[in-house]
Amino acid sequence: MGPLGILCALQQELAYLADNLDHDGTTTVAGMDFHTGRLDGHSVVLAQAGMGKVNAAIASTLLIERFKARTLMFSGIAGGLDPALSIGDVVIADHVLQHDAGFTDPDGFKVYQAGHLPFFRPYEGLGHAADPDLLRRVEAALADLALAPLSASPGDHPPRLHVGRVLTGDQFVNSEALRVRLFEELGGAAVEMEGAAMAQSCEAFGVPWLVIRALSDLAGAQSHFDFATFVDEVALSSALIVRRLLPVL
Repeated sequence: MGPLGILCALQQELAYLADNLDHDGTTTVAGMDFHTGRLDGHSVVLAQAGMGKVNAAIASTLLIERFKARTLMFSGIAGGLDPALSIGDVVIADHVLQHDAGFTDPDGFKVYQAGHLPFFRPYEGLGHAADPDLLRRVEAALADLALAPLSASPGDHPPRLHVGRVLTGDQFVNSEALRVRLFEELGGAAVEMEGAAMAQSCEAFGVPWLVIRALSDLAGAQSHFDFATFVDEVALSSALIVRRLLPVL
């Protein structure tokens, strides 16, 4: 059985996992470092892909083809879209889609399945659904999870776990208008820059995937300030969940 492939975009997302890795070696491919070893006794390959869909697709393909990863997981941060969620909450994706893939007509931009158009290779679906058996194991493993309140957040409200749709696009969302549109039109709980590209790569190879995102900001006008304040703490939350899930993956 191959290792678990764990992807991150940022150094803050990778650091805690790398610090706890029983390291066997590092292989550099396509400018990316792939760290092999054991995490809590489980065989893993850690990689910092960098930001964006292309980087995520390259790293995912390498993890599957070169390192024979059996399952891929993206661990990191995201912007919140659902107004019911707060900074520090964690979203497990049951569905992902690329919100910036589609076509433009006189009525505006229409989201469509990446790699397809309604008049060329038409496709009836939208996005990628996580494996239901994998999700059941994940939800069971996290049923009694308790995350500590953020130190920089007022009050003592503990972060919550949410299962929902995560949107992916090659842009940092720093706009209240776009945040509202992505939530109302596409039902996204969170938005980030890599997950759906990883999922698309995994589905091409028939490999299960999982996206775990802790909210560093709420994707509105202040998101760049909140990101800087909370990125380290929420990235740690996502990494702690990864370690808790290792036995069921």
